[in-house]
Amino acid sequence: MSERAAPFYCPYCGDEDLRPSEEGSVRGAGAAWECRSCSRAFRLKFLGLLSQGVSTVPSSSAGGAS
Repeated sequence: MSERAAPFYCPYCGDEDLRPSEEGSVRGAGAAWECRSCSRAFRLKFLGLLSQGVSTVPSSSAGGAS
């Protein structure tokens, strides 16, 4: 993942009016962004890839009752 990857939506309000933060970015600490809609600042950081065996939904509940 590139250091230049940008979010499309604010994680708090969902608006698309995001700008890179004026705050200096430290390599490895995540990119700082500002939402002009809700006036929040946040950082995004790529943590890594999940292994193929990890699933967030148990396979037994995916089918449902008939």
